[in-house]
Amino acid sequence: MKIMVSACLAGENCKYDGGNNRNEKVLSLIAENEVILVCPEQMGGLSTPRIPSEICGHVVIAKDGRVVDKEFRLGAAKCLEIAKREKPDLIVLQSRSPSCGVKQRYDGTFSGTLIRGSGITADLLMKNGFRCVDVEDL
Repeated sequence: MKIMVSACLAGENCKYDGGNNRNEKVLSLIAENEVILVCPEQMGGLSTPRIPSEICGHVVIAKDGRVVDKEFRLGAAKCLEIAKREKPDLIVLQSRSPSCGVKQRYDGTFSGTLIRGSGITADLLMKNGFRCVDVEDL
C-alpha cells in the first residue's frame, strides 16, 4: 500500500516549534508500506521553527499577526500535486493542525479552543477525492 504521511509523524523536526510528532503507529506503517513524507508548511516556504498559525475565518494568520495564508495554500497545492502523481491509497495527517487537521482545528483565537473543520491541506486533498485520516484515528 502507498501512504502519504505528515513528515512530523515520522519523526522529522518540521513542526512549528522545531520538534516533531513522532508516532509509533505511523512508524509501523512506514516499515510495512511505500511512504511519501510531506510537510505542507515547509513546502509552502515557511521556516522551522516558525510562529504558530491558525485559520481565522478563511485566512491563515500567524500568532504575531502576519498573514501566512499564501504559504499554507502553496504547500497544500504542492501536496495535492504529489498526491495526484503518486496516487496514495491513504493519507495520514497530524491532528488539529491548520494544515493537516482532518476533523478538527484550532478556532483562530490562539486560545487552544478546538472546532470542527479541516486544515488547508487536508481540506484540499479531501475535496480532490483522497482518503485522509487523522493520526489519532489509526
